[in-house]
Amino acid sequence: MSSDADLLADRRSLRRKITLWRLLAVCGVLGAVVVAGLAWTGRAPGSLSQAHIARVTISGFISGDRRTLDLIKSLEDSRAAAVLVRIDSPGGTVSGSEAVYDALRKLAAKKPMVAVVDGLAASGGYIAAIGSDRIVARQTSLVGSIGVLFQIPNVAQLLDTVGVKVESIKSSPLKAAPSGFEPTSPEAKAALQRVVDDNYDWFKRLVRDRRNLAEPEVTVVSDGRVHTGRQAAQLKLVDEIGGEPEAIAWLEREKGVAKGLRVRDWRRRSESSSYGLWSAGEAMARAAGLGTLAGILARAAEQPLGLQLDAPLALWQPAVEK
Repeated sequence: MSSDADLLADRRSLRRKITLWRLLAVCGVLGAVVVAGLAWTGRAPGSLSQAHIARVTISGFISGDRRTLDLIKSLEDSRAAAVLVRIDSPGGTVSGSEAVYDALRKLAAKKPMVAVVDGLAASGGYIAAIGSDRIVARQTSLVGSIGVLFQIPNVAQLLDTVGVKVESIKSSPLKAAPSGFEPTSPEAKAALQRVVDDNYDWFKRLVRDRRNLAEPEVTVVSDGRVHTGRQAAQLKLVDEIGGEPEAIAWLEREKGVAKGLRVRDWRRRSESSSYGLWSAGEAMARAAGLGTLAGILARAAEQPLGLQLDAPLALWQPAVEK
């Protein structure tokens, strides 16, 4: 009898536990639905449907990829009251940097915009920075490297050493020159120099016009070197020393942006269909006050970009001691 009573008690205890877990599961689902509904209607804390300052990060090699350009364009009709462009880039291709600059200028025509140099804005990174209405840099940031570079490895001597010869049939001597499989001819070097010079002139005109510099001032800053944030401020390449607080204060003071708006990361959407799940999870986690979990989900949504190098570069490359 005692054994039957114990078994009955165990079953009742197990039934109560199962019922409790079922109730918790239902509450969890209902809570997720409520949070998702609030996020959808823009009433959840930190929702992108509420007025906010959008932070766009431009980092690494700038290739002008379609996803980055679409990301910038998507801000034009958003609820963002202003845009904060965080830049940490050594540059990229000249055409890719131009594309990012053009996209930022179109966005700046609709939204107040300020750039914050968080470490490095060199070459194409600086082209992106001058797409903003104002540039704020840290004292120790590296800014500048105004110039253009065209590089191709020449493996002709290596091929001779291993006994390999690459033969080519071309429509003209300058077709596909330089090839890297043979020494570059003086004519090919001259042709490429004209390309580099033309891109360089475009870069200098852009800096002159956007930074309101006189020709002698442009000459001083466009010799390819980088400058610290303090030096860049003296040379008029940046407007102010500081970081995001100073940038936001300028938006509030000069552009009439409401005080106290949250800064929200405007993230690059992956081509993967899983992005929506990650971003939805991030939004719900932030709405629930789970910042750490939201950060993990945000990083999971990011996808690395493939790069293809086949163009003149506006790219800072530190000198290496030999």
